[in-house]
Amino acid sequence: MSVDAKYPLIRMRRMRRDDFSRRLMRENQLTVNDLIYPMFVLEGVGRREAVASMPGVERLSLDNLLPVAAECVRLGIPALALFPVIDTAHKSLDAAEAFNPDGLVPRVIRALKQQFPALGVITDVALDPYTSHGHDGLIDASGYVVNDATVAVLMRQAVTHAEAGADVVAPSDMMDGRVGEIRRALDAAGYIHTRILAYAAKYASSFYGPFRDAVGSATNLAGGNKDSYQMDPANSDEALREVALDIQEGADMVMVKPGMPYLDVVRRVKDRFGVPTYVYQVSGEYAMLKAAAANGWLDEKKTVMESLLCFKRAGADGVLTYFARDVARWLKMDSA
Repeated sequence: MSVDAKYPLIRMRRMRRDDFSRRLMRENQLTVNDLIYPMFVLEGVGRREAVASMPGVERLSLDNLLPVAAECVRLGIPALALFPVIDTAHKSLDAAEAFNPDGLVPRVIRALKQQFPALGVITDVALDPYTSHGHDGLIDASGYVVNDATVAVLMRQAVTHAEAGADVVAPSDMMDGRVGEIRRALDAAGYIHTRILAYAAKYASSFYGPFRDAVGSATNLAGGNKDSYQMDPANSDEALREVALDIQEGADMVMVKPGMPYLDVVRRVKDRFGVPTYVYQVSGEYAMLKAAAANGWLDEKKTVMESLLCFKRAGADGVLTYFARDVARWLKMDSA
């Protein structure tokens, strides 16, 4: 855009002088409708375990998770994303617990949909909580994560979640072709309305450490990495190819993960494809903000709200964030 007028005719600060005019020209807004709350669930009754690397975040048994879900409903948060903490006894090389219809995740889905039918339930479709080695897929004799055999298990896992009542299945494994195979499996089983949120551009990031502690896969991974299937942080053209493929295969929504270090990728994805685009403010991002706030180096509310608004400005339609309940409360107080 060409603008011929110059200073002093144009004074950009005029519109920034007062609150009312700043509000009138504000380009992006953050509302409760932009929030998805990730939750860690574990077996048992009356269990509540703090995640040391994520202050304020807990692993909860179902009886303790349900009151949190009720609060999310009261706050207007549209959806939860479930991440299971699987007992070691149920981990295996073939990840069979991932598609057990009576397993932890299906039972939690059924309880949530029974009590809160309008609350969106998003489930993680990946094998790392269920494998004895901590990888997102099955491995061969050399330890390499094999693609097609993994996809076959992911299909069964996705259908199991849909049968239990999941509204959205979210494959986060980064296997080739899994979105199309999951879509075909869901449709063949009659679950044509179950949505797919594809982790389309998931990077092999160092920001996932606290999450792996939370779900118990870090120990199993034993210092290994996921570079052979998650994306290289140096690449963004590749991300566009990945997103294009997932859309072609039937993804209803796509995600970029992590969030703040990859705002450029979010912008490119939204500009290129215009599809519902989400971003995950991952555990490492959460931990950094919490640690800085605890030390008095940052104002927690202001920096959290700014970070989420940045996701919106970059093009995200919504954000998975462990701050979701805090943000929903802050928004409610600010509007009171």
